[in-house]
Amino acid sequence: MAGIVNYISESYNELKNHVTWTSWSEAQRLTVIVAAFSIIFSLAIWGIDTLFSGAIEQYFEWVKS
Repeated sequence: MAGIVNYISESYNELKNHVTWTSWSEAQRLTVIVAAFSIIFSLAIWGIDTLFSGAIEQYFEWVKS
C-alpha cells in the first residue's frame, strides 16, 4: 500500500513542479482548432459514407434487376 501512496505523491510532485503547462489563452486557442478540425473531419467522413452508401445501394438495385 505504501508503494501506491508513494507513486501518487511522486506523480503529483512531478505534475506540480516539473511540467510546463501552456497558458490559458493558448489552451483555448488550441481547443478551438481541435474542435474545428474534428467537425470538418467528421463531416468529410459522413459525406464519404453517404456517397459510398448510395453507390452500394445503386449497385444492388442494378444487380437485383
